[in-house]
Amino acid sequence: MQNARTILSPVNADGIREKEAARSFVHVLADTSDRLAGVCTILEDRFAVAGERLDAEAKLSQVPAAIVIRADLRDVDNIAALKRRAGKLAKAKKRIFLLEHSSHVGISQAYALGATLVLPSTVGRTKLLAALTDPADGSSAASGDTLQPDNAVEAAATAVASMFTAVTLGQPLDIDGTKEAGRQIADRITERGLSEWLSTVRRHHEGTYQHCLLVTGLAIDFGLSLGVGRADLERLYSAAMFHDIGKAQIPLAILDKPGRLDAEERAQIETHPAAGHAFLKGHDKISPEILDAVRHHHEYLDGSGYPDALCAESIGDIVRILTISDIFAALIERRHYKPTMPRAEAYNVLCGMNGKLEKALVHSFKQVALTR
Repeated sequence: MQNARTILSPVNADGIREKEAARSFVHVLADTSDRLAGVCTILEDRFAVAGERLDAEAKLSQVPAAIVIRADLRDVDNIAALKRRAGKLAKAKKRIFLLEHSSHVGISQAYALGATLVLPSTVGRTKLLAALTDPADGSSAASGDTLQPDNAVEAAATAVASMFTAVTLGQPLDIDGTKEAGRQIADRITERGLSEWLSTVRRHHEGTYQHCLLVTGLAIDFGLSLGVGRADLERLYSAAMFHDIGKAQIPLAILDKPGRLDAEERAQIETHPAAGHAFLKGHDKISPEILDAVRHHHEYLDGSGYPDALCAESIGDIVRILTISDIFAALIERRHYKPTMPRAEAYNVLCGMNGKLEKALVHSFKQVALTR
């Protein structure tokens, strides 16, 4: 391994006032000098940049507005080095991990280490700069306040990531932790509203994890708008958190494919409800209602859904609510290969699914989709 070193960009020594530096200072961590220099080169014309190798002793004391980490998380030494820096990492509002090898386990590990956004290491300069300069996430830094992590978002992301890791590695599932994360989302949406949750999740999470968090938020707000009781709301957010757990068995290359899926890939995707049901059914803390929702959230009233081609009378209320939330989330989520669909346009798509979704529920969902 090359000698450890610290890189301080010259832009950090130009006499910038302390408050201004706190706004624009970005700390870069990497496991090799080449990776460190590569990230610093991208950022140094826009930010005050300081960089350190993970195998170097942590020296920087200034709290950065953001931290960018590029490392191979299959290396246990890299993971240990990041854990030693956990206290300092937590002080930065944005913690962007650039992964050398994207996988369910790698993404899960990044969130467990405190990531607020996980991107592939091949992400372009424009995407990385956009993530760092998003003004919606910088209000507290701009006002000079102490930067604190977003606990509700992080708890939810970590819970989803942990579920996928459990399936992938055959480990025990933390049912209570996942339900607690759902409760925190419910509290967050009750306090701050749905739009704030959707915008936060779309800024910080990609792919399947982003989708699970969007669906959970939408299902919670839908339930609140319908006036469901506490017990039913808990069933609803638990079902939403668990609904796509079966996707942990599907390769990321298929889940995140930018183009249309071929017949074989589509068939593999359609195995995820039954796979999730099979994984969860042995857990005594998962109720029959949640199991039903996990298995049947892709069923339609006209019998054209999967995996069991159920018809109207066989589809329960929680499933009907979850299905609407799931479709809407898929339409409005942000992916690197497609623009985000406006909420009004996404709602019109729901309205056009005649015979597949309960018309009265779609009508009730309008205020969630457009105004709440």
